[in-house]
Amino acid sequence: MSKLKNTKILAITAMLAAVSIILSYFKIPLSPLIEIRFTTLPLAIAGFLFGPAIGGVVGLLADVGGYIIAPTGPFFPGFTISAIISGAIYGLILHHHDFSIKRIFIAQVIIVLVVNLMLNSLWLSMLYGKAFMVAISARLFKEIIMLPINTALVSLVLKAIGERSVIKKVRA
Repeated sequence: MSKLKNTKILAITAMLAAVSIILSYFKIPLSPLIEIRFTTLPLAIAGFLFGPAIGGVVGLLADVGGYIIAPTGPFFPGFTISAIISGAIYGLILHHHDFSIKRIFIAQVIIVLVVNLMLNSLWLSMLYGKAFMVAISARLFKEIIMLPINTALVSLVLKAIGERSVIKKVRA
């Protein structure tokens, strides 16, 4: 967390959290159950540039800030934990490594399995009283479809960022 003492890193962290909140308003529906969302892009950027702690902080700020600005249901801290873990996973797998689609895919698979299927299904079953396996089975098809799409989106964004010499100077 000492990275947040650096003014540039603090400002970029705050901007990434704000961008994640703004991106939560935009989605591309592919079907009634499947939609492309862009909120994970700032988490991936934060993790890639600054590591797991800052990735987790961006997840925390984006989730809580998004709820404060425009709540879409009851606040449930489990989803905040999921956002923190997602940012941390990006940081653990992508930080201090050159751009690699393989690493991005591995990060996405871990996030899909651990966060989206397991944790988020658990949170939904706790919140709405649905059976855990029912929640997983309802989400499994969507996650399989979204895995290559999210991998491609994160790859495009991180490749563009990795090529920017200005960002390389800020990157810790």
